[in-house]
Amino acid sequence: MNVMIRIVFLTDSQGLIQEFTVKGHAEYDDAGKDIVCAAVSAVVQTAVIGLTDVAGINADHAQEDGLLKCRLPKQMNVDQKKASSVILCTMLAGLESIKNGYPNLISIIERKVD
Repeated sequence: MNVMIRIVFLTDSQGLIQEFTVKGHAEYDDAGKDIVCAAVSAVVQTAVIGLTDVAGINADHAQEDGLLKCRLPKQMNVDQKKASSVILCTMLAGLESIKNGYPNLISIIERKVD
């Protein structure tokens, strides 16, 4: 079985997540019944809400069917950097937990950027 959901994290030189992209569908079950897609969507969308509505970070994000992309702003204060790190590391931990249960349906890649 091919990996259906690809998640890519871009991290800076300090290992902090600056951007992430989630693309694809798990195809574990029919649309509306797919627990893997629902779990990934819930975790990722909650993280974006946490960034924007809770931490007050003006993250650049876009969503369409099978794709969610989010990029943190270049300029953030110390509190925003701490909050974004906690939120995004928690999201990554949640996604890794889902991947452990469905390893053939999700891939998680971390890449360093300058």
